[in-house]
Amino acid sequence: MPSTRSTHSLVTGATGYVGGRLVPELLDAGHRVRVMVRDERKARAHVWSDDVDIAVADATERDQVAAALEGIDVAYFLLHSIGTGDDFAETERQIAETFASEAKRAGVRRIVYLGGMVPEGEELSEHLRSREEVGDVLLESGVPTAVLQAGVVIGSGSASFEMLRYLTERLPVMVTPKWVHTRIQPIAIRDVLHYLVGCADLPAEVDRRFDIGGPDVLTYFDMMQRYAAVAGLPKRRVLPVPVLSPSLSSHWVGLITPVPASLARPLVESLRNTVVAADHDIAEHVPDPPGGLTGFDRSVELALTKIRDLDVPTRWSSAATAGAPSESLPTDPDWAGGSLYKDERTREVDASPAHLWTVIEGIGGRNGWYSWALAWWVRGLLDRMVGGPGLRRGRRNDRHLVVGDALDFWRVEETDDHSFLRLRAEMKLPGLAWLELQIGSTDGGTTTFHHRALFHPKGLFGHLYWWSILPFHGIIFGSMQKNIAQAAEALETAPTA
Repeated sequence: MPSTRSTHSLVTGATGYVGGRLVPELLDAGHRVRVMVRDERKARAHVWSDDVDIAVADATERDQVAAALEGIDVAYFLLHSIGTGDDFAETERQIAETFASEAKRAGVRRIVYLGGMVPEGEELSEHLRSREEVGDVLLESGVPTAVLQAGVVIGSGSASFEMLRYLTERLPVMVTPKWVHTRIQPIAIRDVLHYLVGCADLPAEVDRRFDIGGPDVLTYFDMMQRYAAVAGLPKRRVLPVPVLSPSLSSHWVGLITPVPASLARPLVESLRNTVVAADHDIAEHVPDPPGGLTGFDRSVELALTKIRDLDVPTRWSSAATAGAPSESLPTDPDWAGGSLYKDERTREVDASPAHLWTVIEGIGGRNGWYSWALAWWVRGLLDRMVGGPGLRRGRRNDRHLVVGDALDFWRVEETDDHSFLRLRAEMKLPGLAWLELQIGSTDGGTTTFHHRALFHPKGLFGHLYWWSILPFHGIIFGSMQKNIAQAAEALETAPTA
């Protein structure tokens, strides 16, 4: 393969699942990399941030996209709006049109796009139709374009893998719709990345679609059974029920797995389509990885190893939750004249700042919230029922948090110097909410632990919501602060190995 030492590549969606993994692969291949992101803080949280140029841009703003594309040789289009609402297809088309025209204007020599397989002769799901339309827009841009069309991507943290994993692990007997017998050609994330990097060196005359898939063609039923075998689980029993609609199926998936119904629905609808590669002529232009493509069982083994070793660099939840608030907490404490309710608590802890931070940084996910567990569970369930993320998203890493991480129904908005953590709520609320945990100065062997919950109500219902839950704050937040402090004190006095 020719050298890419002088290639200047732009990666859009660089804080998302695929983009966040593509960046280090391009750097290893010798590319100079620029990433296009909406939130620079999320990009700075990645280990590769010091090795790239960060362009802050909104994909809907033409002038910002143009600036990001200036001087670029190869542009990776990895943006999508799946799960953001009923008009996501129109949003994706408009973003693609803007990107395509500005790439042409900037003199970009190649666009690389990752879409979905498009089976011939079948009625496509809205998700796959949108993927096809975006590919058409980019191919018509006048810039040589490689459209890679994949089916189900298997890798630690991918939405498709998380659906498969939780459905298989949590339900030994499943009542399922008929799509469990649809034929699928899954592909490992490592092989997707291999082809994405390789497409940077395609000659200008290559301007087309390529199907990419792994070596196995399976049904979803087969995938669940083989996942169970690899994970050491008993064989699963599946009872197909043809009357389950995509809407009912997506809500069912949303309750059982971490993937919310808003994202599960387009994924479930796409599973009714046969996604098997029509050919494998990508190999004529980008040779297969050394040792060949990764089989399904090996893909699952690799993904589970990453999860077990807490080495999951990106997850599907790296992208913001559809419909979730994105406003950062303003510096104006009065919110420019609006209401900002506060619940503040301070406690002295007989532990070092390091031990207190260890407990704070480990909250949520499997570790829980150090207070009334039933209340958190009920709140998470109610949030799932109205389309929110609930508590099932968990954490990307059980020990460490970075800006942009999803943390159950929160998102890490800021973390600083092992002393401050701010979480922004992404659950369904009549307003905007934050939770701050801060470690103060030490005095006489104790450490100050400051806890602050903030809520900016929207409308009368927002005010009523705050006052209705205020009596529970002492139970939930008071016990949370107390139990975090006790856990830190236990670490302080625990014998060292």
